[in-house]
This record gives sequence, structure tokens and C-alpha cells, in this order.
Amino acid sequence: MAKPAQRPGNLPAEAASFVGRRSELAEARTKLAAARLVSLVGPGGVGKTRLALRVAVAGRRAFTDGAWLVELADVHDPALVGNAVMAALDLRDQAATEPATLLRSYLRDRELLLVLDNCEHLLDATARLVDDVLRAASGVRVLATSREPLSVAGEHVLPVPPLELPPPRTEPLAETSRNDAVRLFVERAVAASGSFQLTEANRAVVVDVCRRLDGLPLAIELAAVRTRALSVDQIRDRLSDRFDLLTGGSRAALPRHQTLRTAIEWSYDLLAPAERTMLTRLSAFAGRYTLDDVEAVCCSDDLPPARALDLLSSLLDKSLLGREDVAGVTCYRLPETMREYARLKLHESGDAETVQLRCADYYLSRCLQFAATGRYQLVPSLAWLDLEIDNIRGVLRACIARGDRPRAVGMATALIWYWVTRATTEGVRWLDELLAGPVASPWTYFARGFLAVLQNDPEAATHALDRGVGLARAVGPPEALAQTLAMASIAAAMSDDRASAQRLLDEASAVAGGLNDLGATLMTHQAQALNGLADGNLDAAARAAAEGARVSREAGDLYSLGMMLMNQGYAALRSGALHDADGWLTEGLRIAYQIDDRVAQCYLVGALGCGAAADRQPRLAAELLGAMEQLRTEIGATVHPSMATPLARATRTATAALGAARFAAAHDAGRHLGRDAAVRLALRELAAAEPAPGPGPGVEPGPGILSQRETDVARLVTDGLSNREIGARLFISERTVESHVRNILTKLGFTSRTQVAGWMAARDR
Repeated sequence: MAKPAQRPGNLPAEAASFVGRRSELAEARTKLAAARLVSLVGPGGVGKTRLALRVAVAGRRAFTDGAWLVELADVHDPALVGNAVMAALDLRDQAATEPATLLRSYLRDRELLLVLDNCEHLLDATARLVDDVLRAASGVRVLATSREPLSVAGEHVLPVPPLELPPPRTEPLAETSRNDAVRLFVERAVAASGSFQLTEANRAVVVDVCRRLDGLPLAIELAAVRTRALSVDQIRDRLSDRFDLLTGGSRAALPRHQTLRTAIEWSYDLLAPAERTMLTRLSAFAGRYTLDDVEAVCCSDDLPPARALDLLSSLLDKSLLGREDVAGVTCYRLPETMREYARLKLHESGDAETVQLRCADYYLSRCLQFAATGRYQLVPSLAWLDLEIDNIRGVLRACIARGDRPRAVGMATALIWYWVTRATTEGVRWLDELLAGPVASPWTYFARGFLAVLQNDPEAATHALDRGVGLARAVGPPEALAQTLAMASIAAAMSDDRASAQRLLDEASAVAGGLNDLGATLMTHQAQALNGLADGNLDAAARAAAEGARVSREAGDLYSLGMMLMNQGYAALRSGALHDADGWLTEGLRIAYQIDDRVAQCYLVGALGCGAAADRQPRLAAELLGAMEQLRTEIGATVHPSMATPLARATRTATAALGAARFAAAHDAGRHLGRDAAVRLALRELAAAEPAPGPGPGVEPGPGILSQRETDVARLVTDGLSNREIGARLFISERTVESHVRNILTKLGFTSRTQVAGWMAARDR
């Protein structure tokens, strides 16, 4: 039998072996089969994340659209929970649609598992989002980890206890070695030292260590890694001293919390002074970070940058720091519990304010550099921001919290190209929060107006841009005045205020003409092109876009080049120059794909669909129009008014050529393309598929006639499973399985499960 295709998803590979938890794994799978929300609840360090990932990996084949991990430990703003889910699903916040609305739309027809990890500090926001998703998307199940339940209707809570402790009494060595806590200690000790063995001589000491650590996996792992430098007896003795100190000083603390702090405190006390300093300063980062970041933020006269790599390596060796490779870049991250502890120690040291300000200045300088030169190096600049955005969010929130408006405003304004291409609604939230107070730079109003234009919200755009124009007239600089006037002209045209649009554009052109400033020049060309398209003056639009494309190409400004090519393509498409339109739109799509601008990809795929319809390629047109519709759903965008008429015309043309049924089939095929495949199809790198007719009398059913879920059910029917067993395997009800089996028999024209099994076997061969 052929091996089924790997399900989509983003679950990470396990970095270390998974020990024990057989009963918890079984219970979690049973609960997930019966309930749509299961929460794994327990104290920090008990192993909730590892258990959730193991459950998700084991069960992901049951979900047509895969299993997806959403890491919330680095999210500190409740308003960003939806953004974190979108990022995990590889969705883009580039439209006026709020994340919750976009997620409802995207998930409505999908069957997938969401793993929400570390929810405890965002309980209210996470609970609202989960409740919203579960109500809107019947095929979605959620597996959450938290220190307390989400308290959402229908939630099934599974407490995650520490590992079972070995008995204190003497028992055969083989029996002791099967205990999960002992197994974990031994496996991690072998990994750390390379030569550790459980023997009759050390059995009692290992048991004592595991019992003193109450079976907490994190505490046991921290202790085991020390076998590289200490004997088990030495480890036990040090734990004993520290444990007595803690229990004597805090009788009110929960024993498991005492134990976790014991293990961390003990590991911290064993560090050299420089290692302690580095560990505490690393808590300034909210997310992952690179060696360059560490050298800039954590190093000073008492901790030279030359020592950073050695200290990071030492903390890695001691299992106090995590490492991951992201797009070929080595990054580091403190585990959540370790970061909390390190942050407390940083405040105790009196060094917290200095380190936090150094962190804020570092990220502000990097963001300002991005604002100044990033548009000419957009691909690497956006890659850096994708990597660092959690740290930048943390710094922004900290600056606002302590009333440091200049740094916060400077950073939020400098991120304009990130907000434009990655996180539009998030950028709107930050800017609106900051613009509620005094702002000294017209660029902040320009940024807010730019985002409103992208969201097709001319009223909000005009409000912000009018204030920006007034401030730029008063304090300058002239470059800001020119760009803000040009953007205001675009907003006026969107409101159908042609007179204001022309007046603002004339002034913008006059100011820009005397500056020799690239940004001002390109923005006025963009306004001329868009206003020409809005007025139906296609010659003016084409001329402005062509000149803008030439200038941006020479400057290496990919975003502006992509926009100008799109404008050229639209003008050519509307004037009937199909060959020219195809060339410009295709190049624009390649750029949009290169910089991962999802809104531009959506519009360009749709425009190329319009071109295919006009060029008598109706099947390709239908698929591209379907693909655009799906891409639009994924980004939460509305159809731009300038595209509504061409899209309607293309739909009528392709439907007339194919017939309603074949158009609908091709359109549906396009909707089911992934984003990458949709772009490849639009670029003619993927052939359009001929819509397959359904089976009729005497027609042999083809392999693609069943849906993915029906194929899963049919495969398990072939394995001889009953409807109840299939339901348990796929996390669906027995009644749903019965419905799928009836559909399979109807589609294939069969009357028995035996016929289905034979057909599946032939299909796989």
C-alpha cells in the first residue's frame, strides 16, 4: 500500500527522546477524540509542552489540514494572540480585517489541530479566541497547555502530574530502571556525560535525587546534565542543602514550585559570575536572539563582546539556554521558566534599567536603519524583522509602559515597511495608541495614512494625513510634506473627491520637483498612476508608472518597483494591450513573491486571471480567479474598487466559454491550490488542470473523486476498522464516519465496504 502524503503543519522535530507518559498520552488522545478543546494543565517545568507535541505528532494524520503549533510564551500583549495564531498558520496581517475575523474565515472549512502552548499569562485573550474559533470552525480542535484552565465552554482539562516517583525502598535494579523519572535522569545523564550508567552502587542516590525533585522533568533534566562535572552523590548533597533553605524560608510555597526553584537556583549558583551576568541579561529579550543581539545588549565593560560566544556556549552545555536555526541563522532562546527566574535575578542585581535601556536603544537604532535603507535591501531587512519582531514588540510595549514616547514613536514609525508588507492591522494599533498623544514627526502621520490607504479606509487615511500635512508645513522636512501630500491625494481619489486629489497631487509634485529625493519622487509617481487609473486616464497612468518603475529599478527599491509594475499592468490590461500587461504583471508577481507581500500576490494573481480570460484561456482564468478568491480570504482583504469591474468581466467571459459547471469546477480547483501553487500557476510554471467530471453510469471512478477526508476514511475501511474505530482514530464521531462511508459508496457506485477496499488497493498500486 502506498504511504499517505505527509500532512501540512509546523510541528518541530523532537530534539531529545520522549520518556514515559504512556497513560497521559492515551488519556489525551481519548479526550481529543471526544472534545474539541483539551487543556493540559500543570506547573512550570512539568513537561506540558513535550506532552502536547507528542500528542499532536501522533494524531496529526487525522487532520486533513495538519497540526499547527502556536507558541505564546513570547507574546506579552493580549491584543497579539490572534496575530500569533495567524503567524503560526502562515497567514498575513495585511488588510483591514481584524485577526479574529480573518481566522474565522480561514478556519471555517478546515480540519486541523491547533496547539496553543503557554497560555497562562494570556488567559482571557486566548479563551476568547479559542471560543470564537470553535464556534466558527467545526473541523478545528485545540490542544492547549497552561498552568490553569482556559475556562471555555466544552473544555476538557487533563492535569499533567510530575513523573511517577520511584519507591524509596530497595527493589531490583531492573524494576528501578523502568521508572519514568529514573529513565529520564539516566537518559539525560548519558547524553550529558556519555558514560553514565545506573548501577547497584548509585541506584539509591539516583532515586533520592528524583524523589527530592518531585519527579518534575525540568528539574530532573537540570540535575542530570550536571553529571558531566559532578557525581550523583554531589548532586544529591547540593540539592539537599538548597531544598532545606527554601522550605525553611517559604512554607507557604507549593512544594512543586519550591522544587522547580530549587533546581534552577542550584543550577544558577553553580555558574561562574560571568555566566550568571549573561544569563540574567538575556532576560531582556522577549523572543529569540542572535549573537549580534547579545553582544549589543548584554555586553559592556564588565562583560566584553569577545566573551559572548563562549558564555552562550557554556549556558547551552548546561541546558539553561535553547538553540534553534531559523532560515540559516543560529538563534538562542531562554526557556520560559528560566527567563522568569533570570528576570527576577536581573532586578535583584540593580542592573535591570541599564540593560533595558541598552536593549531599547539597540532595537531603535536597528529600526531607524531599516527605515533609512531597508527599502533598498528589502528581502534581507524583512528577514531580520521576521526573526526579531517579538523582541521589538517587547521593547515597544516596555517603552510605552514607562512613558518613553520618543523611543516608542520612533520605533513604530520606522517599521513602516514591515507594517505594510507583514502586519498592517498591528501597525495600525501601535500607531493609533501613540497618536493619541503628542507626536512631533509628520512621518508618523504619514505611516498611519499609508496603512489606512492599504486597508481601503480613505476616511482614516485623510484624518491622519491632514494632520501630517499640517505638521510638515510647520516643522518640515519638505520630503515628508511631499510624500504626505501625495498619499493624501491617493486617499482623496479613493473617496471620489477628484478636485482635492488633483490639488494635493499638484502641490506634492511641485514640492518634490525641487528636492531630488527618491521617496518623494516615487510617491508622486505612485499618486499620478493610481489617480490616472481611478479617472480612466490610462495614458497618464501608464506614463507615471513607467517612469516610477525606471526610477525604482535603478534604486533597487523592490516594493515600489512591484507597485509600479502592477500599475503598468492594470493600465495595459484595461487598454487591451494583453501581451504588455502579462509581462508587467508577471514581473510584479515575481517581486511580490520574493518579498512575500501577500496582498500584492492576491491582486496580481487576479489581474493575470483577467488577462487569461481576455486572451481566450478560460480554464486558466477560472483557476486563477478561484485562487485569488482563496488568497483574498487568507489575508482578509476586500476587492479593491478598481478591480471589481475587470474581475466581474473576466468571470462572465470564462463562464461563457466553459459553461457554468466547468467554470465552477475550475474555479473550485483554483480555490484549493496552496499559495505557492497559485503563484506558480499564474506565472505559467504549473499547468492548469482539466476539471474532471463526476462519475456516471459506466464511468470508472478516478483517483481524485474522493475528498481528502473521505480518502482517509476509505483507507481505514481497507484496514478493516469499524466505524467506531475509525472515529476514534480520526477524532470524529461515529455518525460522521457513517456519513463519510455513505458518500464514498455513492461516489464510487459501490454497495459494500469490500468493494471500497479493493478500489483503494488498486488506487494505491
